[in-house]
Amino acid sequence: MVLRLVGHYDSPFVRRVGISLCVLAIPFERTLLSVFSDADAMRAFNPLVRVPALVLDDGECLIESAAILDHLDERVGPERALLPVAGKSRRDALQVLALATGVSDKAVAIAYERRKGADKIDEGWIGRCRGQQDGALAELERRYAGVSPGTGRLMQPEVTVATMLGYVRLRQPDTCPAGRYPALEGLSARAEAHAAFVACRPSAEEIGGPPAEARLALLRLLGDRQSR
Repeated sequence: MVLRLVGHYDSPFVRRVGISLCVLAIPFERTLLSVFSDADAMRAFNPLVRVPALVLDDGECLIESAAILDHLDERVGPERALLPVAGKSRRDALQVLALATGVSDKAVAIAYERRKGADKIDEGWIGRCRGQQDGALAELERRYAGVSPGTGRLMQPEVTVATMLGYVRLRQPDTCPAGRYPALEGLSARAEAHAAFVACRPSAEEIGGPPAEARLALLRLLGDRQSR
């Protein structure tokens, strides 16, 4: 039985798991379920009705991307793992993951808030989330500024940062205007050109909305400055 990843690639959390599986050359299939339109079916995989979920080859189901990625690293062993196994390099990597997933969490929260009726949207709360995002993005920019692009395989910090940036451009493009975070823009461009990112690119159907708008949103995810 092949592994089965549950969720849409418009989620940065689903996408980082799919990309990690591709980088590690672990075969998998996907089950396309939405936490909105397929809530009951999703509940069978995760009682929290959240994505991603990963059904293992023995039928066990793992939830939450961090736990799934930890299992994948354990599965392939320390030589192939996408996170360092110990020491400062591991601590640094985990701090990058915390910053990047925090930005994604806030972006998802803002997207959900925007789904409310105009009279129910809390702009003050959105502003607080945006301030948290700005602080984390500035710190990530500081960490990657001056770092030469690696020539080796993708590691989890780059995967998670790049999937976060793609999602922010997809759903909240004014957060990352062109030129504000040049080091992160470079990282994102390199990552999106990688075969694993291309293989795990969301379709217009996964992005949702009118097809023309979904296609423009996909271009934003890929960093097309003309699609804002």
